[in-house]
Formats: sequence, C-alpha cells, structure tokens
Amino acid sequence: MEVLYPRCAGLDVHKDVVVACVRCVSTPVQQEVRSFRTTTSGLLSLAEWLNSCSCTHVAMEATGVYWKPVWHILEEDFELYSPTPRTSRMCRAARPT
Repeated sequence: MEVLYPRCAGLDVHKDVVVACVRCVSTPVQQEVRSFRTTTSGLLSLAEWLNSCSCTHVAMEATGVYWKPVWHILEEDFELYSPTPRTSRMCRAARPT
C-alpha cells in the first residue's frame, strides 16, 4: 500500500474527550494514542503534541457540533479532514478557501 501522508493523526472527538492517534512512518517511526480534554487548554495541548510529532494531516471523526472547537484550534497548523459524510459537508463550508 502506498503511503500518502507519512506523518498524520486520527482523532475521535467526543463531548468531553478527544482520543488522538499519531502514526508516523517516516523516521523516527512512531505510533501513539493519547486522550485530551475538550477544554481550550486541552485542545491547545493536543495541537502542541501534534506539532511535536511533526504531523501534517489530521482526520477527525465526530458527530453533532463537537468537531467545531477542535477544528478551530487545529485549522491554522494542519491540513484537516473529516471523513464523516454529515460533518464533511459542514467542514468544507467552514474552511477558508
């Protein structure tokens, strides 16, 4: 299988917690899972951790409106994706072009 994004992360966004998995296949090879609170300080810690892992792309799965604060914190530093059909429509509208 071809690697499209060698340093990326996946997020599972809930009301009170975001579970993040970083997968880096470039040197140094790394895979790690951490959980972060959905408070502003928790989301800033998430962004700092993703930056420290040199992530470039982040995909998130979320329902309802829980994705919005995560999106706003991460949008300046990462290429964001939301593969959930319902939220992907909203995310495209929210993202600046």
